[in-house]
Amino acid sequence: MGVKLKAILNARELQDLKLLSGKTIAIDAFNALYQFLSIIRQMDGTSLMNGKGEITSHLSGIFYRTAKLLEAGIQPCYVFDGPPPAFKLVTATRKAKKQEAMKRLEEAKKKGDWAAVRTYAQQTARLEPYMLESAKELLDLMGIPWVDAPGEGEAQAAYMAKQGTCWAAASQDFDSLLFGAPRLLRNVNVTGRRKVPRKNEYIIVRPELIDLNKNLTELKFTHKDLVVLGLLVGTDYNPGGIKGIGPKKALALVTKEGADTVFESIVWEDEWADKHTVLDYFLKPPTRDVILEWKPPEVDKLREFLVERHGFSIERMAKTFDKLENLIGAGRQGNLDQWF
Repeated sequence: MGVKLKAILNARELQDLKLLSGKTIAIDAFNALYQFLSIIRQMDGTSLMNGKGEITSHLSGIFYRTAKLLEAGIQPCYVFDGPPPAFKLVTATRKAKKQEAMKRLEEAKKKGDWAAVRTYAQQTARLEPYMLESAKELLDLMGIPWVDAPGEGEAQAAYMAKQGTCWAAASQDFDSLLFGAPRLLRNVNVTGRRKVPRKNEYIIVRPELIDLNKNLTELKFTHKDLVVLGLLVGTDYNPGGIKGIGPKKALALVTKEGADTVFESIVWEDEWADKHTVLDYFLKPPTRDVILEWKPPEVDKLREFLVERHGFSIERMAKTFDKLENLIGAGRQGNLDQWF
């Protein structure tokens, strides 16, 4: 879900990924994989699959997008979720939405409404354990480091950005900011021409950079102020937020009365998640120190993994493989750091 902070935060649109050349970014892996599973589909709305019936949309997304980031001179790493906090539950509302989407998907198929089929299919995406395993194997073959977080992936990515291990955290959700990421990059995995859902229109999606400290200065907020505001409008730990309070009203309340006063006055209806526990989790989530290492991709093994094991077209992937081989060739002229 993610916290709804777009209405009150200022983002700087980047015209090209190459403006991030030389930067290391920690990508929220689960967020990226769900994007790939939702977007990369066949005309009838079904996911890409190999001969075993295993979904491969996520592999296509990782391969092409990561190669594009490397070509732009970016050093990506992926951060996978660890065990969620005990108070994070899959709500009945989410389950109901998925069930409703499945029902509408079948109805759209019977009518032959393929635009609707694609829309509802995107809403039914699920991330299975074998997808995580194959994603990590692909990253290994591409020479891209990945991290298993001790808790939430967004919290770990934010910590890595705070520590200077990475320059920024990358996710579509704003939760990374609540975990203290100094910089959040959005739209990293969805840049380019994109169709507007249910309309015969297209838009150009570009990366967005949100600087936490600049926004806090403009709002005259502390980091804790922003977290309290997030709890008012709703997070993954209190879906729906506080009844009757949206982003603008939450901003006015915290600005006028102060975060501590507002927080203590919150009527917390979710018995399964104490508000102080949730606040503390955002301010002090479980994280760990990591050392990242990038390696040249194993191109021959990549071909075997993608083409022979997972049924991808060698013809369609030829240009991307050529780019990866060119990057390796450029890297051999200097040290590995220069290759990136």
